[in-house]
Amino acid sequence: MSKLLRPARVLLLGPPGSGKGTQTARLQNKFDLCGISSGDILRQHINNGTEIGQMASSIIKTGKLVPDDVMIKIISAELALRNWLSPTKSWLLDGFPRTRVQAEKLDEAELRPADARLNFVVELKVPTAVILDRIANRLVHAQSGRVYNLTYNPPKVSGVDDFTGEPLTRRPDDDPDIFAKRIEEYERLTEPLVDYYKKADNVLWSVAGDTSDVIYAQLEKEVVKRFGDRV
Repeated sequence: MSKLLRPARVLLLGPPGSGKGTQTARLQNKFDLCGISSGDILRQHINNGTEIGQMASSIIKTGKLVPDDVMIKIISAELALRNWLSPTKSWLLDGFPRTRVQAEKLDEAELRPADARLNFVVELKVPTAVILDRIANRLVHAQSGRVYNLTYNPPKVSGVDDFTGEPLTRRPDDDPDIFAKRIEEYERLTEPLVDYYKKADNVLWSVAGDTSDVIYAQLEKEVVKRFGDRV
């Protein structure tokens, strides 16, 4: 495992199914980076039946996004809880901020006062056809969040989790029609967000590819270039 020489505060942007979670895990394993996944946090709320979880579940099933104010409250609380609001800390965000309003409010309320603004925003570009194929073959272990794919990462035993033996399921929002709406919604909301980060000097970086391996090879190289590493 490598250590970064300079603090890296990273955001991964990409449509649902683009592999943000996979890239997050690989970066964490390579560079000992801590991360927050907005999707994982929301799923925890949904599985626990919290008030936020119940609201989020009903919204997600329609293909829409959870309101900005709710997401800002959740992520701000996580950053504070983990004591990451410092210019010397390295961390990674997966899936948040997802709109320009979220980005502006996160900067204004949390990151700018702590001198801890994002310094590397990665935009994952994966063809929609590739994403929809992934989703059609995706299974998850709801309790842990582990993700399998019947094409390139199948479970050892069909239909059950490799570690617990518990049944695998499909996410409710992985319905093809709902997922297509989610991608459309993402594209509509993300253009202003990308424009926001374009204005920050050398923060935004885009990477394209059809597979996680192709994208990760480029991503790891760019991280080392920007922040250095040592074993």
